[in-house]
Amino acid sequence: MADEASRGADPRPGHFLPGGAGDAPPDEAGTPVRPRQTYRQDYGLGKARPVRSSLDQSLRRGTAPPHDPLASGRFGAPPSAPLPGAPFTPLKGTRQIGGARSVGWHSTSTRAGVPQYAAAPPPLKPPRRFSKPLIAVCSVLALIALGGGAMASYKLIDNFDNTVEDPLARPSIRPSQEPPAPAPPQPTVTVTVPPVPDAVRVQKNALYTAGKVPSVRCAEPTARPTSQANVLEYYRELLPCLNKAWEPLVIKAGYEFRAPKLVLYNKAAPSVCSGDTDTAFYCPSDETISMIWQQDVKNYKQDKISARVDMMDTLAHEYGHHVQQLTNILISANSREGWAKTKAAKLEENRRVELQANCLGAAFLGANKVSLGIKGDKLRAWEYMTKHSGDEYSPKKVRDHGSSKNQWVWSGTSFKTTSPATCNTFTAPAAKVS
Repeated sequence: MADEASRGADPRPGHFLPGGAGDAPPDEAGTPVRPRQTYRQDYGLGKARPVRSSLDQSLRRGTAPPHDPLASGRFGAPPSAPLPGAPFTPLKGTRQIGGARSVGWHSTSTRAGVPQYAAAPPPLKPPRRFSKPLIAVCSVLALIALGGGAMASYKLIDNFDNTVEDPLARPSIRPSQEPPAPAPPQPTVTVTVPPVPDAVRVQKNALYTAGKVPSVRCAEPTARPTSQANVLEYYRELLPCLNKAWEPLVIKAGYEFRAPKLVLYNKAAPSVCSGDTDTAFYCPSDETISMIWQQDVKNYKQDKISARVDMMDTLAHEYGHHVQQLTNILISANSREGWAKTKAAKLEENRRVELQANCLGAAFLGANKVSLGIKGDKLRAWEYMTKHSGDEYSPKKVRDHGSSKNQWVWSGTSFKTTSPATCNTFTAPAAKVS
């Protein structure tokens, strides 16, 4: 901005002379600094003389007064008359400084011969007259245009009347090319689902009416449980059969199906659910079935048939707990046990859970007894183990799984019916779950 201001301002006297403001560099504040003059130079201008009027000097010397360049014909116009009393100088033989000047649109001056400004105004042309036929044609065209406009106005009014009389008539206005505005978001509606009481969930669960356990035609695994790797292979081959059999029933009951995880652990290995244990168990927090493999190897060395039947029955029992977890029976049963006021009531609730898991496992074995080969010695081995696996055979004598009598009542029945409907231990009297 400072440069533009400096370019637009008029130079001051001495601006372009040595020592002027044009040669002086600006100081820190931006103001030009005039250098100190260290010498004086004579430019030969002579002594100063008084200034007089140029007109006065011309009159004294007897010369012609100066003329205005525009009035003197400098640009091709005719010269003005001299002042009164001034001598007349003819135009012939005179020269203008800088050569001849162009006139008008670069044409030569016509001062000699024809005067440039005429004394009288030019004659006016007579007004143009139109013929009568032309006027008639224009009148007809104007009438036609007026009639067409009246007809268009009538049609527009008629269309408007039709639209008013028939609101469903299609408008003649072209739809907009812009996309429609998005619909406003719908208000969020929070639906409060009333909680299901624990007693209703365990006693009237939809699992009991989902139907029988299907036969999935799975053969017994051929792996011999002689080592940890073989035991793991045996359970891994049997687990998909349980998934395939229980998945349709869980979904039909209205729950989401998830396959459980399966792991092997050493004896007395820590568990995230129950601490140190030496038996197989199911952990609902991570939905994992934990199997102990050392006992399987030991049992197989003593009795191969009984060991294999015990492995099938144990995995089916622990999978029964997983079915309880998927259908929310297990969480409600644990809640009921937690609200129980006495130890006896807590143990009874736990027995209802364990007897139902045995019953669900036996329903799977009964539905797939043909493909699993549970017949003859295997069937007799399974019946003997079921009848002799009650709380009275427990080393600690804790009444948390049910008596051997009730073990057979629930498991023996479901093995024949293959239906979870016969496994509702939560509606049974206390005597059947003792």
